[in-house]
Amino acid sequence: MTATTNADVAAVAVAPASAAHPLVASRAKRLMDVSGGLILLVVLVVTFPLVALALKLDSRGPVFHTQVRVGLNGNAFRMYKLRSMVVCAESDGVPRWTYCGDPRVTRLGRLLRASHLDEMPQAINILRGDMSIVGPRPERPELVHVLNEQFTHFHLRHSVKPGLTGLAQVRHCYTSSVADWHQKLSYDLDYVRRASIVTDLRIMLDTVIEVVRFRGM
Repeated sequence: MTATTNADVAAVAVAPASAAHPLVASRAKRLMDVSGGLILLVVLVVTFPLVALALKLDSRGPVFHTQVRVGLNGNAFRMYKLRSMVVCAESDGVPRWTYCGDPRVTRLGRLLRASHLDEMPQAINILRGDMSIVGPRPERPELVHVLNEQFTHFHLRHSVKPGLTGLAQVRHCYTSSVADWHQKLSYDLDYVRRASIVTDLRIMLDTVIEVVRFRGM
């Protein structure tokens, strides 16, 4: 895959997201989000007893993990996940991206990430309106600050709600550094510019295929 420059990223940011993305306030998209969120919530409730027990047996710490993430219009919200890392993953207080082979990920955590079961609690975020089923994945405020300094058009990602899955998630490798963001950001901004219900449905289908293939990080 060839490297992407700031100029390449700018090429997809040809219009404000509010004009280029008609789904920002779309009732159809919200209906899809609520329907999908309810389905995910059912999956979470059904699998939770077994997953919670497995988490407790695998490593010490809470079942759920929460993090502050940046969402629509740059507003922060608390995102929910099933814990997939050791409890002292960032004992020094410095936020870091997860990478392939990261020793901070527990044995069960690797399975949860591969199957994306660790993301199921985000059904709550979707139903609350913090997130959509499809959209750019939300990042942590500290990392957003770094990325805003590196990429002129990074803020355009926040013109739409962040998503449980997105175009970058099904087209790009796992992002673990600033360098990886060149290509990922171009996918995110392409989604902002061209998204539609059909596009969302295609991304959802591609996501199901990724889950079935256990291709999560």
